[in-house]
Amino acid sequence: MRARHHTAAATSTGTATVTTRTGTSPLTATRTRSLTTRRTAAVTAALVLAFVAGPLTAPAFASPASNPTAPAVPATPAADAPGARGLDTKALSAALDGLPDQDATAALVRVGGSAGSWHGSAGVHDLASGRPAVPDARFRAGSVTKVVTAAAVLKLAARGEIDLNRPVQRYLPGLLGRDFRPITVRQLLNHTSGIPAGDSLGTTFEELYEHRYDTLTPQEVVASAAAKGPEFRPGCKQQYLNINYTVLGLLIENVTGRSYAEAATELVLAPAGTRDTYFPGADPRIRGPHNHGYQKVETADGTTELVDVTEWNQADRFAAGDMISTTADLERLLTSLFRGRIVPQPQLREMFTVPAHIEGATYSAGLQRFEHEGKVYWLKTGGRYGYNAVIAGTRNLSRTLVYSVNSTDAKAEDTNPVAQRIAMAALK
Repeated sequence: MRARHHTAAATSTGTATVTTRTGTSPLTATRTRSLTTRRTAAVTAALVLAFVAGPLTAPAFASPASNPTAPAVPATPAADAPGARGLDTKALSAALDGLPDQDATAALVRVGGSAGSWHGSAGVHDLASGRPAVPDARFRAGSVTKVVTAAAVLKLAARGEIDLNRPVQRYLPGLLGRDFRPITVRQLLNHTSGIPAGDSLGTTFEELYEHRYDTLTPQEVVASAAAKGPEFRPGCKQQYLNINYTVLGLLIENVTGRSYAEAATELVLAPAGTRDTYFPGADPRIRGPHNHGYQKVETADGTTELVDVTEWNQADRFAAGDMISTTADLERLLTSLFRGRIVPQPQLREMFTVPAHIEGATYSAGLQRFEHEGKVYWLKTGGRYGYNAVIAGTRNLSRTLVYSVNSTDAKAEDTNPVAQRIAMAALK
């Protein structure tokens, strides 16, 4: 069957160091790569390049992958609407042209703001059937989960249940060893804690894939990190790591007396009006309509095959990255959060404040700051095997972007060409 592209007509709508890290196979792959230093950096790099380089960077258009069951076809452009004349809808449609290809099997995009709104989808639901991608599909949002976690902590702070200046050791005694100095809740939020990365179930895709149905608990992840001792004195560096938000998830559970999933849903998702967002825990499935995710793997004979990675136990990602959502829900979350409907303004400022004393710091509480052509964007990227996601917006919501790209190498160091094209088109 032919892959089809779906678009919706646009409608009017109202010196310290900064580092980024994240924490026998059935596949006959010869390529093995360490994943220790490139978890979230890979996805961030795609959007950074698009934001910073903009039109000066030529998109890397790759030739379509050979797949007789799901050939790439030209995209059908969306109709221009009067309320969206500030958006380059032709460029947005063109960004999704030719899917599936060797870089992605599907993509879902929503652009909004004062210039109007546009949303579109392209690619296939799965390679075997070649059916069109589900436009409102659920997907793994990865580290976009951190936005929800940060908002939950800040809302509890607004209620007086958490003090951002209080050491987390006071709330969770015994969680970290005696070697750790007091680490404030704020330092966890902005990645200046000094806690090292926790262990995972492997260091290569092949090892991780073999254990994709196994469970590694958040408590085990934190215990493995604590056993390594601190990497630096709290507050003197900014180092992006999942472990900070894993600890924050345990803090939320301790303070509320409820599971992270229950507390985050009540505190953040419900007020945002989300409809299809949830936390799967140890369930490896994506419940409800979804498009399959794939990982590109080089085989022993030198050819490349795509391995279906849709089912994967994300329990160890926890409050740092196990959320499943939709582009519509993430857009609701972004707009509700920035408008102060979830977190009161005094605490919301934490999400738009980076540590002033750390040169080069870009991470705030749950978000990351980028400046492009005189505009400041606050964003969060997410990446799990088979899925890359982004939410981004200006503080006043004059421009917003949400996308999910079913990347065939979601953890790659190189920029994903599809994600790059989307970001460049959205910010024109």
